[in-house]
Amino acid sequence: MTVEYLGKSDEFPALDIPLFLEAVPAGFPSPASDYCERTLDLNALCIQKPAATYFVRVQGDSMIEAGIFPGDVLVVDRSLAAQHGDIVIAALNGELTVKKLETSPTTRLIPMNKQHQPIEIPEGAELEIFGVATTVIHSLKRL
Repeated sequence: MTVEYLGKSDEFPALDIPLFLEAVPAGFPSPASDYCERTLDLNALCIQKPAATYFVRVQGDSMIEAGIFPGDVLVVDRSLAAQHGDIVIAALNGELTVKKLETSPTTRLIPMNKQHQPIEIPEGAELEIFGVATTVIHSLKRL
């Protein structure tokens, strides 16, 4: 699965989008949930450090079991230190990919699709982590 760089996050003006007080049940809707208590800014929800955040578009299907599909946009924070189990943007020998990072017992990049094999990091290979994916944005209706 490869990624396409979309751009860098920056300071954005707040967007006052209505946020309803009650969570929406997956079953039947609650009749009491028809009023708005406050607003929610998607930038504040998805971006913790604007100066260290960038967006990438995903290509390929190697991360579908993690809920990351072709065409999705990842919010990536490069200020976070990647840890075992994080979804990362990595360059292995200069080729960018998005995978789950495994650091123990050995360092590997793990696809989240049983159709793909883990990527072993051989001795002397050049692995660079470009950030930790913190949010995935995908449309429920593909246009």
